[in-house]
Amino acid sequence: MSPLICLVALLGGLYVLGVFRKQRPGEPPLDKGLIPWLGHVLEFRRDTFKFLERMRQKHGDVFTVQLGGFYFTFLQDPFSFGAFVKESREKLDFNSFAEQLVYRVFGYKAVENDHHVLHNASNKHLKGEGLEVMTQAMMSNLQNLMLHSVGSATDQSPWKEDGLFMYSYNIVFRAGFLALFGNVPHKSEGGEEKAKEKDRTHSETLFYEFRKYDQLFPNLAYGVLPPKQKWEADRLQSYFWDAVSVQNMKAKDNISRWVWDMQQAKEEVGMDESMINKYMFVLLWASQGNTGPSSFGPSLLLSPRLPQTYAAHFQINSWLLRFWSQEPHPGQKQTLEVISSLFWWGSLTRRCQKMCLSVWNISKLSKGANSSHSRPQIELKICYYNMPWGAGVSMCPGRFFATNELKQFVFLMLVYFEFELKNPNEEIPEIDFRRWGFGSMQPIRDVQFRYRLRF
Repeated sequence: MSPLICLVALLGGLYVLGVFRKQRPGEPPLDKGLIPWLGHVLEFRRDTFKFLERMRQKHGDVFTVQLGGFYFTFLQDPFSFGAFVKESREKLDFNSFAEQLVYRVFGYKAVENDHHVLHNASNKHLKGEGLEVMTQAMMSNLQNLMLHSVGSATDQSPWKEDGLFMYSYNIVFRAGFLALFGNVPHKSEGGEEKAKEKDRTHSETLFYEFRKYDQLFPNLAYGVLPPKQKWEADRLQSYFWDAVSVQNMKAKDNISRWVWDMQQAKEEVGMDESMINKYMFVLLWASQGNTGPSSFGPSLLLSPRLPQTYAAHFQINSWLLRFWSQEPHPGQKQTLEVISSLFWWGSLTRRCQKMCLSVWNISKLSKGANSSHSRPQIELKICYYNMPWGAGVSMCPGRFFATNELKQFVFLMLVYFEFELKNPNEEIPEIDFRRWGFGSMQPIRDVQFRYRLRF
């Protein structure tokens, strides 16, 4: 091989590794780190909060860093968010990054108009009349999962105990999966009860495999998994490609129109079935990867033995008494209108945001502020600091269905169960900072609670 070819190959490799990337005029400070391609990813994964604080002190509120072959720009001034998210798609195009990410973590190769097809299907089936259909499907699956093993109030059954995070995550994920990807047909199992039992068994197995994959996800996305964990990630990918495959999906009843339309759209453009299976895994993670963990906050804040929430819980119990005086039949299906009428949901959401912010040590945001002015500054920044659905052109297209999933779960917890924390003086757990940048945050530990039927 000639020296010239070697030189060209070397320069090409260095270019791919980002060695020649420089800060361009008008761009924020660029910090590539010392390791080509990896950049700062190891420090970022080790302690994200400390890394971002170090970068902020070094570069200010806006800076770009290299992480595992990608360049991320961080904007840490909440007062700048409003103007930033109003920029056009040309300046804030998330599609290019998303295409690279889904190929790395799901094995799916995006095709032209993927984003457009997804938005059209979401607008059609996860809003309006389509959302009402999904709400009813979610309700029936929640009831199947939550009520099958708790007996009845007349049995004087003992309290059941569980971890609140895992219970919430488990139920919401499984019900959402069944609502979207369908149920086992009654005929194939010889009856409704056996079909429901198989739904419970299959979704339980699926959840625990998904939980394993979700824990690997951040390091997989950054390309820093060690060999043993990479092998496990490959195994789990193969498991999900089969679990949500086209062939398995066609054997189900009650498949959502959202999933069905997406599958049909891929077939119409001639996509190979194996690639469609990978896209179904993308849809599963996108639709359920954040909703389950997000249900932990509302559930924790509604636990009556948490001293900070006595007043809120009294108000909600008063509302439940009025509700049951009008609707005395607890087993009936609840409509979208009933779920949407949870007037205390906005207040609960704000409480969840404040809970997260208190754990994130919000005092750092107003460092140096006079004590007489610190509270108003904190309250003001909360309005901008938490954007659970993204913003602007990157707003989550499934946010209405996701919100309803959370509302329905919390609604049924309050209607069906008495529940309380085992430790009345439970501290709100801190969040796992290693997951920063990938969806809703998760606690570093679980909180034990107990529950039983209230009627």
